[in-house]
Amino acid sequence: MDTLDRNPRHLWQWLAAAAFAVAAVYLLSPILTPFLLAAILAYICNPLVASMTRRRVPRVLAALLVLSLLITLFVVLLLVLLPLLIRQIRAIAEQAPAHIDWFRTAVAPRLEQMLGVQLETTMVRDWIAGHVEEIRDFALKLLPSLKTGGLAVIGFLVGLVLLPLVLFYFLRDWDLIVAGIDRLVPRRMHDRMSMIAREIDDVLGQFLRGQLLVMLCMSVFYTLGLWAAGLDYALSVGVIAGLVTFVPYLGVIIGLVLATLTGLLQFQDPAQLLWVWAVFVVANVVEGYLLVPWLVGDRIGLHPVVVIFALLAFGTLFGFFGVLLALPVSAALLVWGRYLRRDYLASSMYRE
Repeated sequence: MDTLDRNPRHLWQWLAAAAFAVAAVYLLSPILTPFLLAAILAYICNPLVASMTRRRVPRVLAALLVLSLLITLFVVLLLVLLPLLIRQIRAIAEQAPAHIDWFRTAVAPRLEQMLGVQLETTMVRDWIAGHVEEIRDFALKLLPSLKTGGLAVIGFLVGLVLLPLVLFYFLRDWDLIVAGIDRLVPRRMHDRMSMIAREIDDVLGQFLRGQLLVMLCMSVFYTLGLWAAGLDYALSVGVIAGLVTFVPYLGVIIGLVLATLTGLLQFQDPAQLLWVWAVFVVANVVEGYLLVPWLVGDRIGLHPVVVIFALLAFGTLFGFFGVLLALPVSAALLVWGRYLRRDYLASSMYRE
């Protein structure tokens, strides 16, 4: 007898448990955020720790080494990007009146001729010229406020103290945690649940680890390409565009906008932006047809539309915690849906 025919009385129990779990996650999401983030990082880095332990490195020492590497990478990235971003914001604010003049003399007449309307750019230029200091100060104050807002979600002390501490314990005890969860699975469901868990691990692990490699490769590609195109702040624009490639198509859009604004500040000639735009065209081709099939793979089944929808939906429901939760839950639901479809096709409900 198939699964759907054998266990109909357990359906409402599972639905009630799922509803309770969703409510608990929604209510406790600010508290659970550092734990989930630490669990995701531990899941990604556990193969590295396991590889070190196979080479007779003590598990505690391996966990400490990996944690130190992650902290170092984060600090270096912050120290490199933040000063560049601040200088770029200052340059944009200070040169905004000059760009309004260029737009008024070079672009506006053509737009007026094409559209048949009069564009009032002088008033805009005068207002910006009179408020350059306020615009610059607001933009520079926006960075700390964004930082404070993000840390308000996680908590400043949580991000500095609790997250690395929890991550260390996850890395050290990952195998014990997995074994403990395995022992809680009912024995009659153990084989099936183990099979589902292994498939979820294949989907999620390949996606997360592969996507991190794609982000790293794209950051390097954008940086070198924009540097070759002669763009100032190629490092900051390239790294930001590469990191945001985790969300499909968003990295290209954000990187293109930042590079275009920076290029207009530097070149003041749209023709010279063609090389900058060419970098993003080539990068999009390389990412879509080379890096993603090679590093992420096509068999995982996480379609870009599913990724975007999951990030937006879970982010709307649970905030930053939901963004972290989106991909693991999507991978689990994907695998679970495959098994439900197979059970349904094998059930008497479908056959009759």
